[in-house]
Amino acid sequence: MPTAGVEFAKVSYTADDGHIVLRDVSFSVEAGTTTALLGRSGSGKTTLLRTVNGLVRPTSGEVMVGGCAVTAIHDVESKSALRRGIGYVIQETGLFPHMTVERNAAMALELAGRSMPECERRAREVIELAGLDFDKLRARYPWQLSGGQRQRVGLARALALDPPLLLMDEPFGALDPLTRAEMQDMLKGLLSELKKTVLLVTHDLNEALYLADRVVFLDDGEVTADLPAGDVLRSQISQVKDYVVAVNRRGNE
Repeated sequence: MPTAGVEFAKVSYTADDGHIVLRDVSFSVEAGTTTALLGRSGSGKTTLLRTVNGLVRPTSGEVMVGGCAVTAIHDVESKSALRRGIGYVIQETGLFPHMTVERNAAMALELAGRSMPECERRAREVIELAGLDFDKLRARYPWQLSGGQRQRVGLARALALDPPLLLMDEPFGALDPLTRAEMQDMLKGLLSELKKTVLLVTHDLNEALYLADRVVFLDDGEVTADLPAGDVLRSQISQVKDYVVAVNRRGNE
């Protein structure tokens, strides 16, 4: 499946209580690249991410995926087609507790009407792509897995339909440092192989610099910087400098 770029054009969103969450956000994500959305809690990162798969509808502005306007999609069938082309990985994994690892990984395929042999074949492929032993874990339930294993199954499920675009919302935020580092290494290798377009929400500057080609900084719903990852640490933009100093403060004490 071809890759798909993403474009945000003056995207704003105001919550029902009147709080302005996003303010005229505009930037593009080149197809086949990884872009990290970085900022403090409440800066609008997750809300912006969810405008891409239609879970949040902007108050104004336009979101384009592969040249198609997400904001112009209204009917259920078209929304379903959009979401089949977008993998979604969240911190809590969202695995169904009553389903086995194999069934969780194959759920999107089942919903798309694929045959059982195809579901099993693809479940094996993506579970092994995520670095797990399919034969050993296929019949286990989420509660029988470690946090890192659950996150790998969540990633496998997101890849099942081979979507050109992956949305990742703090996918490793709940993991211990060692497991998180292992997951980052696995993901970096996987993305290099698969050439997906990725939007990654994270609070972790080091994670953003390790995994992403570009880093977009958000503060109070606005883009304050959009930089190649290699330029972040030497940037003179005040908001970027403040973030770098805050992250490195403990190491400098």
